[in-house]
Amino acid sequence: MTTKIYEVRFHGRGGQGAWTASLLLAQAGLNEEKNIQSFPAFGPERAGAPITAFTRISDEKIQIHSSIYEPDVVVVLDPTLLGPSVSDGIKKGTILIVNTDKTAKEILDTLGLKDIETWTVDATTLAIDVLGRPITNTAMLGSVVKATGVVKLDSIVQVVKERFGGKISELNAELVKKAYEEVKQG
Repeated sequence: MTTKIYEVRFHGRGGQGAWTASLLLAQAGLNEEKNIQSFPAFGPERAGAPITAFTRISDEKIQIHSSIYEPDVVVVLDPTLLGPSVSDGIKKGTILIVNTDKTAKEILDTLGLKDIETWTVDATTLAIDVLGRPITNTAMLGSVVKATGVVKLDSIVQVVKERFGGKISELNAELVKKAYEEVKQG
């Protein structure tokens, strides 16, 4: 990672853990002694309503305090959200990471984008296999680490274990590692 501010935008639905993923990524950065910000963008929406969450990570002090308009990484927890809100602000050099069983080309075609580095992982199936539930936020964190290297895998695993208690912490740590291994660049 360079000294620039690394900006990540998460897209999910209320109850899917997009904001938790943003917080965990920020905490992993903090544990690596980086400067961080994490914040959501939602109102009084109900479970299932689209939400976005944001993370900034930098080796230098972060002095910007606004939403993220041209993210370095866009993470999509729910593929039904693929549309204008996901593609908004994507530029050359943005990395797109999507929970899907589709190919990267299919995703780019859906969004009307070209020449964007795209990573895909079937996080829903992985989550059901490991957790018994389709909660994909920790799987997507493993994918983010593999695609970007913004923090170390061990740092994400550590914060995931600290965030969740008992057996669920071990299962989520396993899910992070499985997604890290299975995410693929398109």
